Amino acid sequence: MNRIAAIQMISTPDVAENLATARRLVSRAAQDGASLVLLPEYWPIFGMHENDKLAVAEQPGAGPIQDAMASMASELGIWLIGGTMPLVASEPGKVLNTLLAYGPDGRCASRYDKIHLFGFTRGEESYNESRTIAPGRSVQTMETPLGRVGLSVCYDLRFPELYRAMGPCNLIVVPSAFTWTTGQAHWEILLRARAIENQCYVLAAAQGGRHPNGRRTWGHSMLVDPWGDVKAVLPEGEGVVCGDVDPGTLDTVRTNLPALNHRVL
Repeated sequence: MNRIAAIQMISTPDVAENLATARRLVSRAAQDGASLVLLPEYWPIFGMHENDKLAVAEQPGAGPIQDAMASMASELGIWLIGGTMPLVASEPGKVLNTLLAYGPDGRCASRYDKIHLFGFTRGEESYNESRTIAPGRSVQTMETPLGRVGLSVCYDLRFPELYRAMGPCNLIVVPSAFTWTTGQAHWEILLRARAIENQCYVLAAAQGGRHPNGRRTWGHSMLVDPWGDVKAVLPEGEGVVCGDVDPGTLDTVRTNLPALNHRVL
């Protein structure tokens, strides 16, 4: 058994405040025995305006947000998958929405730039990430003591072909900031579908509450097992969701229903 955890936050426009919250919650997860901890999307900054993240974007390998993640991983002796943070993009006026993962040695073990950029309009509710975010181009996985971990972010969840391109994984992570509207409608069913069709664990860390900018995020951070059962969930508010990855469950599901071996296309 390997214990893993998802951190749920209600991030603010204040980076220092968010760093302190993340450190407190990640420490709690480590104290609960988690060897791998996932932060949500936009955890270091949830700005009053969509351009706010440009002012705190960091160059790869340098900056207070990256330093904080590296120190948390090394001090606590965990694998820390850092949700997403803004990295400087080559396109003026935009950032990359980047997931960085750190090993227990404090070194960056993997990087994934979010590929699919969220767009949604219904009535007065409207979002368009492509105004301030440049898309990533490469599918990414990482090797950990739990086995292969597939890296994805939020809106990626709606594109199953991304997960097929990863190859077999023991765990897929989905740091997110789903809106209240789309989360209520689709969040759980999409997470369970990705777990079922890829016969692996899915760990989702979400933003979960009313933010200072007025936006409400859905929350419901959860761990789903390879049969599609929700093993742990936190509906709303900040906190920690913990659960176990059981290699025996992975083997049993894939042996009893060898769907991955039955793929044709």
